[in-house]
Amino acid sequence: MLLCYLDESFTRDHYYIAAMICPEDQALSLEAALDAVVLRAAESFAGVSTSAELHGYDILQGRRDWLPLAKMPRARINVYDQALVAISQHQVQVVIEGIHPTSRLRSRDPHSMLMSWILERIDEYASRRGLLALVIADEPGQRDQQGEYRADLGSYRATGTGGWKARKITRIVDTLHFAPSRSSRLVQAADLLAFLYHRRATKRADVADPREIRVNDLLWGHLDGVVHNVHVWQP
Repeated sequence: MLLCYLDESFTRDHYYIAAMICPEDQALSLEAALDAVVLRAAESFAGVSTSAELHGYDILQGRRDWLPLAKMPRARINVYDQALVAISQHQVQVVIEGIHPTSRLRSRDPHSMLMSWILERIDEYASRRGLLALVIADEPGQRDQQGEYRADLGSYRATGTGGWKARKITRIVDTLHFAPSRSSRLVQAADLLAFLYHRRATKRADVADPREIRVNDLLWGHLDGVVHNVHVWQP
């Protein structure tokens, strides 16, 4: 069984969703490794809780759980670095789907589009390995979206995903499961992946601080061995 953890990162003009595909025998070890990252931070810095959420934006900006490190950028980067190293040391695979919607696509929901594409990639990956996949995603902002995404999966099983590379979903079991990221270290891992990819992809070298670009690239470099596929549509 493959456990597939999803989270997204977006602004008005850029949408990305990351899937961390984790074999079932790697899940507990990775969860423990991410817990250890937070525990080390809590032991090293006053005010950081052992239950602090590994949330990409909050870590790099020193917000919410990571407010105690607001004036310690190197410490925050080190926390992110340790978390990505933990991910890279496990037998996971990362899939990224993205879209840069133009004005003619504003009427379509990019979140639904990305969800269909990421489910296609997961289904392909599982099919090639003769495995089944269970999908766990961060809770969407609007609760009714959960029902919509589950209904979409039912349609993909019955008639396929449609679009350019239509695929009938056969390897994803049960339904789509949604979990609050605060309660799941592995959903948090997907958030770290989605946020960092978004950050790297949208930082223009001619306007961004070169140090920031360098840090982003160094962090992403930990994932070189576990990134399975990246696809970004720019219509």
